[in-house]
Amino acid sequence: MSALFEPFTLRSLTIPNRLWMSPMCQYSADPDEGAGVPHDWHFVHYGARATGGTGLILVEATAVSPEGRISPGDLGIWNETQVEAFRKIVGFLKAQGTVPGIQLAHAGRKASTDAPWRGGEPLAADQRGWQPLGPSPVPFDEGHPVPDELSEEGIGEITRQFADAARRALAAGFEVAEIHGAHGYLIGEFLSPHSNHRTDGYGGSFENRARFALEVVDAVRAVWPQELPLFFRISATDWLEENGWTADDTVRLAALLKDHGVDLLDVSSGGNAAGVRIPVEPGYQVPFAARVRRETGLPVAAVGLITEAEQAEKIVTNGEADAVLLGRELLRDPYFARHAAAELGGRVHSPDQYHRAVR
Repeated sequence: MSALFEPFTLRSLTIPNRLWMSPMCQYSADPDEGAGVPHDWHFVHYGARATGGTGLILVEATAVSPEGRISPGDLGIWNETQVEAFRKIVGFLKAQGTVPGIQLAHAGRKASTDAPWRGGEPLAADQRGWQPLGPSPVPFDEGHPVPDELSEEGIGEITRQFADAARRALAAGFEVAEIHGAHGYLIGEFLSPHSNHRTDGYGGSFENRARFALEVVDAVRAVWPQELPLFFRISATDWLEENGWTADDTVRLAALLKDHGVDLLDVSSGGNAAGVRIPVEPGYQVPFAARVRRETGLPVAAVGLITEAEQAEKIVTNGEADAVLLGRELLRDPYFARHAAAELGGRVHSPDQYHRAVR
């Protein structure tokens, strides 16, 4: 039996295999149906990967407030209209044997930008834009607005928004919640000294910079059922030579996250500093995940140019990660899991309607 197709249990939830889908923004919520509401595109997009045998699908970064969106097309989960729309998608994923998960997010200083295929530039107020928020008044890059520095009261309000979003995610039927602490969005901005220049209890020392992340985890864990797992996505490094978040910091934070009730660390990297050089190659982020797993015992999922079935199999077999999260490869091939199962001798759920093609 292929290790990639062995079930994986966290708390009381069993995920049928170790091939999972990374959160990938579609920037396609229909503004005519209300901000942040999923529609037919999302149903087909996620449904195709479920019929393709993907064990766990993590729905794209879903904003906990309107201000927390990256773009006007981002999904949200701050109201009941969004919850109702998600229910249809979640129900279909479950019917295909796929575990539905959602990434809860706040874009922080990287909010209010256009879709990447339109250039991804910051949007002004007359372009459907809004004022970004951040730990410090430090823009992400040249040409980006200076974010409003959050007060302690504002930090507390966003922490409550994450908890409220988790409650709504549960009501929509999701079985995994992931807190987005990576890629230079709000929680990651607090973690890194590159973007966090505060001098109060949320800045300066490692403990202070990690405070917001842990408060969000505690708030979400308090409302998320004990029998269901909670994930946290981290950028393992800012890829800066100095004054940035490092792999050592990630290992240190991982141990704290484990103590606070996080069940798995989704290990990515980068996104918080503009213009950095990242040594991209197949599996380039896997060593970060492997180190966290080895040094803390916290389960991990690996990401980063994982494009071949045998490559994914070796990552799991070698103990570098408990699962792999595929991104672009699942955009290219929604049936990657089914094809990998045929190649490696594994099995995935097959819809009854496709029985003629099952081998």
